[in-house]
Amino acid sequence: MSRSKALQYYIITRLLLAPLMLWTVTTVVFLLLRATPGDPVDAILGGRAPESAKEELRKQLGLNLPIWLQYLNYMGQLLSLDLGTSLASRGQAVWEVIGQYFPATVELAVCSMAVALIVGIGIGTLSASRPGTYLDVGGRLFGIITYSLPMFWAGMILQLIFAVQLGWFPLGTRFPTTMPAPQSITGLYTIDSLLSINLSQFFTALHYLALPSITLGVLLSGIFERIVRVNLKQTLQADYVEAARARGIPERKILFSHALKNALIPVITVMGLTFASLLGGAILTEVTFSWPGLANKLYDAINSRDYPLVQGVLVFFAAIVVIASIVIDIVNAYVDPRIRY
Repeated sequence: MSRSKALQYYIITRLLLAPLMLWTVTTVVFLLLRATPGDPVDAILGGRAPESAKEELRKQLGLNLPIWLQYLNYMGQLLSLDLGTSLASRGQAVWEVIGQYFPATVELAVCSMAVALIVGIGIGTLSASRPGTYLDVGGRLFGIITYSLPMFWAGMILQLIFAVQLGWFPLGTRFPTTMPAPQSITGLYTIDSLLSINLSQFFTALHYLALPSITLGVLLSGIFERIVRVNLKQTLQADYVEAARARGIPERKILFSHALKNALIPVITVMGLTFASLLGGAILTEVTFSWPGLANKLYDAINSRDYPLVQGVLVFFAAIVVIASIVIDIVNAYVDPRIRY
């Protein structure tokens, strides 16, 4: 079988397995939510509400049905791409909640990923190009420390230093309440303010975005630093690099034009999966910085036992991860001819 046909077969197989993976995630989330203590009716009406009112609300929401029937009803909704209606929002569709809060998560994830790539690749390249020096040791320490630091702890410490004590950045939220938010075009405040040609809103949105994105980006940069440093060190010892040196090619050109390109191939895989996990797993960042994104909304939904919203958001995030992993495999196959399927 040729390489192109093998790749096509692999892609088709992954696409056929994607619904199975989503179904598994949905089923696990459905069962775990109903196995955890707490009643969404109590979260909506309060613990002191009359029992008759609670029973009436359970009937309206379909929570009085057997679990297996609730599961079948929900699966039927998913087949028609209906994620349901939020219990806590009283009639707001889950798709509407996603559309309202997801742009904030995307904006934070994109800026954090940009910071992580710039810092991680820069420090990893510098460390690998100076083996055995203080720069190399410092790069290794940077990768270990940033990779191991808890996000919520680092976020609170940086908030105390740069927001509370120094006052350089706002303490939280996405935009000041005293100013009108940018006109909603894409939902991304930085992009919308530029499209509206409002530089004041752009710099304000960037100011509020800076601290959470830098915090998350620096903590994630340790992953890229370690990958780049290890792969670049191995690449710099390859035969074709030695041959380039023997031809008298300058070391800087060898580093950036030959070795670094090959060393960045594994970064593509990590970058895609990290970005997908950023979109779906930025709960700690958004809660710590009071960032009004979808992950923060998911945290509130878990606390209020909002079954449809939790299930819908997690299925949405799972679909992003599945799609991202398939795209990464395809890109890797075309970037690296050594990959076989």
